[in-house]
Amino acid sequence: MENHVINALVITEKKDNTYLLKCNGEWTLKNIPDIASILKSFSQTMNEKSNVDWDISAVEEFDSSGIILLLHYIKTFKEKMNKVNIVGASSAHVKMLEMFHDEVESTDTSIIKRSYIFSMFETVGKNTISALRDIVQFIAFLGESIISLAHYILHPSSIRFKAIIKNIEEAGVRALPIVALTSFLIGVVVAYQSAVQLEKFGANIFIVDMIAISVTRELAPLITAIVVAGRSGSSYTAQIGVMKITEEIDAMKTMSFDPFRFLVLPRMIALMIAMPLMIFFADIVGIFGGMFIAEIKLNISYAEFINRLQNVLETKHLWVGIIKAPFFAFLIAVVGCFRGFQVSYSTESIGRYTTISVVNAIFLVIACDAIFSVFLTELGI
Repeated sequence: MENHVINALVITEKKDNTYLLKCNGEWTLKNIPDIASILKSFSQTMNEKSNVDWDISAVEEFDSSGIILLLHYIKTFKEKMNKVNIVGASSAHVKMLEMFHDEVESTDTSIIKRSYIFSMFETVGKNTISALRDIVQFIAFLGESIISLAHYILHPSSIRFKAIIKNIEEAGVRALPIVALTSFLIGVVVAYQSAVQLEKFGANIFIVDMIAISVTRELAPLITAIVVAGRSGSSYTAQIGVMKITEEIDAMKTMSFDPFRFLVLPRMIALMIAMPLMIFFADIVGIFGGMFIAEIKLNISYAEFINRLQNVLETKHLWVGIIKAPFFAFLIAVVGCFRGFQVSYSTESIGRYTTISVVNAIFLVIACDAIFSVFLTELGI
């Protein structure tokens, strides 16, 4: 006895010149290429005038492409003088077989081949619709968040100060070590790479200008936001996702507690408060990292570095980086919470939406930073 096994089809050759084709699982468009391949190979090697018992009782789902494939090979086997018996067909299967029988009699496998081509367009269409649906839901979520924020402003007594302070500690204070390490290394890298080039032209002192402006305007805000998106944004998604799985959010709604006021706004406000402070801290650490390398690589003393820094670092450069902070924080918090509410009632979805949350937040932060850069440059700031 010989077996040929794929996910949706088992072919068994019996001793009495009979083949048993046992169908399993889903005979749908995504599985058709594998099934068609094994059936094509089987039809080329099977004995003529043999019997074929085709058992479809275990099929969980048929779509039009699966039915067309089944009918096509029934027709092919009969043309080879084989006897084909359909076993285990439910009433729904019988209706589909009758529906497509005449169509298959007047066509060939080109229908199936065309379905492979159209599957690409189907996938693109589904992904497009999913992306548009996400955008619409995100805009709706954003609107609800703004309405809840307006309620906070109009009713200051409803502001949950303890939750905000706790989230400032979680998202801000506890993130300082990783922000400090990342900013220091960025300052070191920028200074070291710049030193190699500036040293060739004897323009060592200009390393101060490069570090001061690049770190305060762009690098410190962007790197800090990316670190926070990976750390706090993912945390927001996971926390709210777990609360959804354990039905805590449903319980809050049942008790007339608005999840936006209790879960979203405290995190959003806390991050918008903490982010400017973290960026200012990152500015200091990043400049210190550059100053450290400047002293080692270019023999620029700390005193000389600081003196030059006072002359070249205008206040506007510092403020440009800090002004970006609330916008970055808002995007990170909203995306993290939005994806958390999208978590379905399974633990697998937590990991998936947490990953999506981080990717979306980092993309939006970079896009926002690009818009700021273009806008401020055009204004001459």
